[in-house]
Amino acid sequence: MHRPAQRVGRAPRLTRILVSAAAVPVVLAAGCSSDSGSGSGSGSSTDNAAQKGTAATSSASPSTSANAVKPAAYATLPAPCSVFSKKTLGELVPKGLNSAKSGKSDDAKNRSSCSWNSLDNKGVKGSQFRWLNVSLLRFDSDATRGEGNQLAQTYYDKQVKDAQTVTGATGARSEPASGIGDASTAVRYGLKKKEGSFKQQTVVTRVENVVVTLDYNGAGLAGDKAPSADDLTKAAEKAAKEAVASVASANQDGSRAATAPSQSASPSKSASPSKSASPSASASSKPSASATKKN
Repeated sequence: MHRPAQRVGRAPRLTRILVSAAAVPVVLAAGCSSDSGSGSGSGSSTDNAAQKGTAATSSASPSTSANAVKPAAYATLPAPCSVFSKKTLGELVPKGLNSAKSGKSDDAKNRSSCSWNSLDNKGVKGSQFRWLNVSLLRFDSDATRGEGNQLAQTYYDKQVKDAQTVTGATGARSEPASGIGDASTAVRYGLKKKEGSFKQQTVVTRVENVVVTLDYNGAGLAGDKAPSADDLTKAAEKAAKEAVASVASANQDGSRAATAPSQSASPSKSASPSKSASPSASASSKPSASATKKN
């Protein structure tokens, strides 16, 4: 009669053990749940950071694209002493076909120049002098400074203004030169020197990201009559058109060549070609020696 009582007494204890044993997984589950919660919390902060980074990147991308500039159209320049045909040189500097003199440049790809001079000495009947110079300057597109075309236009405007304000010039006159490049202006004026009266023609042309400045002057020396300013201007414009065609021809194999904007600062060194209008003075000094020797 005592055994049943013992079974009855042990049953609640067994029940308590089973309840306690069942409770352990609950605690562990709760612990896992807690760990999982903290883990998911840290993961969400990481995701938030990633999302912020993505947002920052996406917000930065418009500014990057805004700074992108169109690549320069022309990637190189023609050899300056080869921009004119023999026929053209024969018309402009008939006695100077072999007088080509290339200007000094440490970067012929971006700036170059060449000049010719012609003295047709007729003895006691006087002499005819001609001087021709072409300067070419190429501008690269730059993320900081802007597109090559815009930089070239700024330089073009400066060249035209310089030609219009030459010290000592008389009867200055300027007009658009139609049909040459993207923009072209012809400036002409007179210059009186001790050797004679010189007539100067300057044709400034922009074609895409290249500026071509052509200077052409003439004079009748030792009593010979002065050349016609209209004839000189017409010849100068014809030569300028040929120089522009040479730029395009030099880039046929890779004209739209720049694949990415260049960071080159070379156009900032473009002051040297800008002095192309000044040779009218130096040219005028050359005939004096020749004219003096032969008269």
